Amino acid sequence: PAVPAKPVAPTATAVAPTATASMPMSDMMYVVMKTNKGDVVMELNHKMAPKSVENFMAYVNANYYDKTIFHRVIRDFMIQGGGFTSDMTQKSTNAPIVNEGKNGLLNTRGTLAMARTNDPNSATSQFFINTVDNQFLNAGGRNPGYAVFGQVIDGMDVVDVIRAMPTKRGDVPVETVEIISIRPLPGPPAAKK
Repeated sequence: PAVPAKPVAPTATAVAPTATASMPMSDMMYVVMKTNKGDVVMELNHKMAPKSVENFMAYVNANYYDKTIFHRVIRDFMIQGGGFTSDMTQKSTNAPIVNEGKNGLLNTRGTLAMARTNDPNSATSQFFINTVDNQFLNAGGRNPGYAVFGQVIDGMDVVDVIRAMPTKRGDVPVETVEIISIRPLPGPPAAKK
């Protein structure tokens, strides 16, 4: 939401000086995405992609992703979700955000990025996980790129199960891949032994 450009005295309750005033965020944040195919733990890079992470976490904290689906699956490209329910009804979203495609994070296998239309500044709730290195999605020259804001740190095997699922017209999986929930984690998960 835009804040009127009027001078305010610096106090603890200043009018939204930064997004961190309303929701404390650290450089790296963690979420667990529960799907009907298994759990995926993702690390979100707030330091490099603040707008994208704050946007994503606003949806997470509102339980927006509960019962949404991965509606677009292309095996050697990416899996995309976060905008449709199982009956392919598109959910309403918050306002679009500014593209952070030039933040230096690259669209490599296992990274999490904001989906958008041809308008670079059109990303809302939908995201995708790169299943291969997708160099052509990176910013460069006149290409605004697709904003990477995190990466899978556990559960890439689940992503690989989803990417291999048979699809029908429009790259929609034949069998519904449900995002049961996405919830914040207090910190990085303990290393597996």
